[in-house]
Amino acid sequence: MGTPEFSAVSLQALLAAGHEIAAVVTVPDRQVGRGLKVRHSAVKQTTIATGIPVLQPANLADAQLVEQLLALRAELFVVVAFRILPPEIFEIPPLGTINLHSSLLPKYRGAAPINWAIINGETETGVSTIFIQQDVDAGDLILQERVDISPDETAGQLHDRLAEAGAALLVETVARIQRGQAPGRKQEGDVTKAPKLTRELGNIPWEKGSSEIRNLIRGLNPIPGAYTFYQNQQLKLFEAAIQGPIPAHVLPGTLLVVDTRRGELVVATGLGGLSILSLQPAGKRRMSTKDYLLGNALKEGDRFESS
Repeated sequence: MGTPEFSAVSLQALLAAGHEIAAVVTVPDRQVGRGLKVRHSAVKQTTIATGIPVLQPANLADAQLVEQLLALRAELFVVVAFRILPPEIFEIPPLGTINLHSSLLPKYRGAAPINWAIINGETETGVSTIFIQQDVDAGDLILQERVDISPDETAGQLHDRLAEAGAALLVETVARIQRGQAPGRKQEGDVTKAPKLTRELGNIPWEKGSSEIRNLIRGLNPIPGAYTFYQNQQLKLFEAAIQGPIPAHVLPGTLLVVDTRRGELVVATGLGGLSILSLQPAGKRRMSTKDYLLGNALKEGDRFESS
């Protein structure tokens, strides 16, 4: 059971390991764009060539779905980046229902653990497999693997590494369950939350320090993107580097350096300066700061606004 590319990597790993997948459950197809072209989830795209049955329920509480799942007689349900399952589903298989989560539980329970780990400046995260129970992300732990976060890593880059690490951990978890060597253990330690990302979260608070703002930019790269406003026009910022001390009494958001020839754009924050390396004006493509400055007449002393 899964939807995005993160899930598809796990499905591919399970197939490569020789497991029999009785069915795949994913979200319904969507119509997108002006032509209303049908778009499949990444998990369905991975499944199409395999001939494995695909279930796409609009409602997980549908009694027909429960009947379909019971008829599969599957020994184990595997969930990776899917919706919250009701007990009448996760209690079906005799070996239980397991979930792959992209954090070191109980840290970062919730919808966006990868993003929040970077936003909060963590230097380490990981992947966990758990037995699903009623409380979301609170089930007994089976296996965990720690993964370092590099200083310049974005959420998108970390996502791809954790998808691979998680898929390998999931294959090992299933193997241990098959051998009866996965009893599970209670989660221990402080619980932290990783709630769903909101648009408001990306609105850069220039009064914060340069390190905190840079982590926000990294943590929202590539989507949904951190943003600011210049002369009432939105700019999404994707890469930034911390600069040294700035002059006293400069308002946060002030443009300290605008060098078109060198492609340099430095902004004052509440603590230190921040060099912007790549960005995206509204309605245009993502570009380097140098390319942006060539076509836009910014001036030192101008300000980026939070809204």
